[in-house]
Amino acid sequence: MAAGEEKAGFPKFKSKHTARKSFYLEGSITVAAKEIRLPRIGWARLKEKGYLPCSDVRNLSCRITERAGRWFVSLFVEEEIADMTPRGEIVGIDLGINRLATCSNGAVIENPKQLKHSLKKLQRAQRALSRKQKGSKNRAKARAKVAQIHLDIRNQRLDAIHKGTSAVVAKTKPAHQRPQVIVLEDLHVKGMVKNHRLAQALHDASLGEIRRQFEYKSAWSGIEVRMAGRWYPSTKLCHRCKRKKADMALSERIYRCEHCHLTMDRDLNAALNLAQVDPLKQAEYR
Repeated sequence: MAAGEEKAGFPKFKSKHTARKSFYLEGSITVAAKEIRLPRIGWARLKEKGYLPCSDVRNLSCRITERAGRWFVSLFVEEEIADMTPRGEIVGIDLGINRLATCSNGAVIENPKQLKHSLKKLQRAQRALSRKQKGSKNRAKARAKVAQIHLDIRNQRLDAIHKGTSAVVAKTKPAHQRPQVIVLEDLHVKGMVKNHRLAQALHDASLGEIRRQFEYKSAWSGIEVRMAGRWYPSTKLCHRCKRKKADMALSERIYRCEHCHLTMDRDLNAALNLAQVDPLKQAEYR
């Protein structure tokens, strides 16, 4: 055995109860309007039509996954992307809980708060699951019901995030309407969720997923993404006179500056600060 190589051990088998059901396929993949042909599987009907690219791309491989009894296919493709150099403004984006994102140009991504709205339904289903006898068919049915509720919450949350982030960096917009630069906050989400009063709301908001979508969609549209430092006080700073407040409670939804008498929404003020952030001067606020 060559140096640096790991010795192959005994194979680890997956459990049908706990392992995530997913696998990759490589080879000839053909996408039609209502079906897809997969290697070693053949033609499979698509429940949702019009999502997978049928032309102008080269299909490399695919991933099949299962969630709550439903099977999904994701394609890895090669595509020629035309020059899409944007000529718009610099846009600061403040991420939060009440609204998922507030942009300095006035665009807002509202928070659907799906976990909060479905929490009672989820709790009832989980209590019903805990009462079922382990190993019984009724327990399997109850577990499938809980999984379906979780999937519905996830899908509705992702739908809102995808629509909101795409509206900001949409490739279909003219070049002068797409921002040249997007400035995001480098939030320490793991530290923020230690506040147990906000932990559930922070998880429901999926701030990390919002940042991930902004980053990869901006790359597709030729938009530069900058990160404001973790210690940059975008919320406490007045975007007009640059005076910093000593403290600002979460309950204060309106920013009021004692020096220049600015009065405006706190999230919009933070977004305007992010749009004006100077990367060389962020260390001064630590």
